[in-house]
Amino acid sequence: MAQAPAGQAKAPLRDQAQSPASQRPPKSLTRQSYPIEQIRAGELRFVAQCGFCHGRDAAGGETGPDLTRSKLVAEDNRGDKIEPLVRAGRAEQGMPAFRLSDAELAAMVAFIHDQKTKADAEGGGRRSVDSADLSIGDAAAGRLYFNGPGGCSACHSATGDLAGVASRYEGLKLLMRMLYPREGAAPADALAAHFDRLGKYTDDDMHNVYAYLVTLK
Repeated sequence: MAQAPAGQAKAPLRDQAQSPASQRPPKSLTRQSYPIEQIRAGELRFVAQCGFCHGRDAAGGETGPDLTRSKLVAEDNRGDKIEPLVRAGRAEQGMPAFRLSDAELAAMVAFIHDQKTKADAEGGGRRSVDSADLSIGDAAAGRLYFNGPGGCSACHSATGDLAGVASRYEGLKLLMRMLYPREGAAPADALAAHFDRLGKYTDDDMHNVYAYLVTLK
């Protein structure tokens, strides 16, 4: 490896200088605090609805950004920027619109800001979704849901289009394929059906169907 000439400082490594984890998150413009009960309620809702993409602690997943380092979150004042985004979604980035009550959404905002406050104080790095977050469902119950009235089998077949799906996709990629199939990978009406089902799934439904899909190898 070539050495820098004597007296000349070595240039910093580019990947270290630009690593998101090496930079402190943007500071919140408005100091905010919330009741612990609201934060805990928001954590439960966030983990169920958003944790797959953004991580259980909002610090980022394989497909979703770290919300504690988000400029929008840093500039948000008690949901004035977060709430409209969650309700409208960002379809071009694979994020659907979520139908949540005002109380549910306010609780999620409280949780996000609580995590943001911790990041402001500690400057934690980005983390990915742990596989253990996904592997908690009941495959037998997922099979019943898949084949039940109004279930997935209305459009999909375990021995047809989904045969071997768990061999092609694993972990979070499989879950994302199930919840948010990419535009171009499915017809527009199929995408709409998947997004519509997001408002009907219970937490157990999502984990159970995922556990069943894992068996299709």
